[in-house]
Amino acid sequence: MSFLAARRRSPLALLVLILLGLAFTGTAYAALQPTASPGTSSASASADEIAEGRELFLGNCATCHGANGEGNGNDGPSLHGVGAASVDFQVATGRMPLPAPGVQAERNISQVKFSEEQIEALAAYVDSLAPGPDVPEEQWLDYAEGDVDNGGAVYRTNCAMCHNSSGTGGALTRGKYAPTLMGVDEQHIYEAMLTGPQSMPVFNDQNITPEEKRDVIAFLKSIEEGGNDHGGHTLGSFGPAGDALFAWTLGVLAFIAAAVWLGRKAA
Repeated sequence: MSFLAARRRSPLALLVLILLGLAFTGTAYAALQPTASPGTSSASASADEIAEGRELFLGNCATCHGANGEGNGNDGPSLHGVGAASVDFQVATGRMPLPAPGVQAERNISQVKFSEEQIEALAAYVDSLAPGPDVPEEQWLDYAEGDVDNGGAVYRTNCAMCHNSSGTGGALTRGKYAPTLMGVDEQHIYEAMLTGPQSMPVFNDQNITPEEKRDVIAFLKSIEEGGNDHGGHTLGSFGPAGDALFAWTLGVLAFIAAAVWLGRKAA
């Protein structure tokens, strides 16, 4: 006992405790850190595909994002670690290359500049700079296998406050907005959850599992197919706020009409 007590007073005891603490923390982080969603990345890309992606990057992206994807101040953020999924989402939806500066990049499929093969090459090159989330595998996009009820629960907990309870989008601060999720390709919905573009938070596989992401996609597609219509006019599917505004406006007009009628009758 006296031997241990003497060693506790040694100047080296604190150093040993610090080293043990750092070793434990590093091991725990390595074991619990978020992992990229399974899919395609630069690891499976050929050298020629990466080289083609680099040429596309230098000709279309380097002005804002830097010659090596390191970023260019306020013009464009660093692309190190964004992964193939982020590149596919931004480029395949027409958001990038950005046609003009604005509050946020807007989805415009008609402005997609590259072919599917070119987008894959561009994504492979960016992913080769520093790996990040991969493009999801087909099994996670097959929403026929998803659970619509669970997807609705996950969506209402994590997404409805911005994208509306019916997925039709909504306003945010400083001129930004959450876009509609109707008519969006299932791969891009998954990639948005995985990468958190613009004002959206990142939902990695520890926050929302791949199965739950597929369930969310199934829920949104069920709305597209009329699963959220219960008869009557949809009022744009803007949710309870739109319904309440309509009811309030109609009610006020009814009260005014009743007041005018009663007033004339009394006269």
